Amino acid sequence: MSKARVYADVNVHRPRDYWDYEALTVNWGDQEDYEVIRKIGRGKYSEVFEGANVVNNTKCVIKILKPVKKKKIKREIKILQNMCGGTNIIQLLDVVRDPQSKTPSLIFEHVNNTDFKILYPTLSDYDIRYYIFELLKALDYCHSNGVMHRDVKPHNVMIDHEKRQLRLIDWGLAEFYHPGREYNVRVASRYFKGPELLVDLQEYDYSLDMWSLGCMFAGMIFRKEPVFHGHDNYAQLVKIAK
Repeated sequence: MSKARVYADVNVHRPRDYWDYEALTVNWGDQEDYEVIRKIGRGKYSEVFEGANVVNNTKCVIKILKPVKKKKIKREIKILQNMCGGTNIIQLLDVVRDPQSKTPSLIFEHVNNTDFKILYPTLSDYDIRYYIFELLKALDYCHSNGVMHRDVKPHNVMIDHEKRQLRLIDWGLAEFYHPGREYNVRVASRYFKGPELLVDLQEYDYSLDMWSLGCMFAGMIFRKEPVFHGHDNYAQLVKIAK
């Protein structure tokens, strides 16, 4: 049996309600407390907006989820709740849903992000070391709490360069680590996929995130985005092997 070299038994020693997200009962907040200002992004599973809390007049980010399995939504919410207050991890402020359509939305703290394609080329050697260290702190926090992120890439790392503040976002593919469990290999984005995913090795662990971080780090240093540029999963493996 393959087993993580670090933090392997975190969830073994935690109570079941820590990792059993299917048993989660979501306490929905009031959707009327928030308003959408403008669209700032979209993904496979969601649309993301800059928003405002109309009760206390503060900025926030509203992630409106597309129709997916209830189980997946519960997993993301449970992980975000468990990670709450973690070093450099995006803070979930509220979960709401539309009374009619039942469409769920996640409400997050606002980060004044600069697009990585604009920011990264301007970063000094020292800046890169600083932000990679900040990202490592976020990963060490989630790994030490039994969670693999499984989608580390520049698009999911928000940086407010003025405040020198970094946040790891989009926990939609994150999963609890259990030793010996076989996981879905259809995670992460192609250019940041670890070799284990490309050879269909399902017994992977936290180290998957470290590969993705390495791809990001190399991209920042060598000003090459992405470092491994395969046009499909097979070509991706060839690029890595070469």
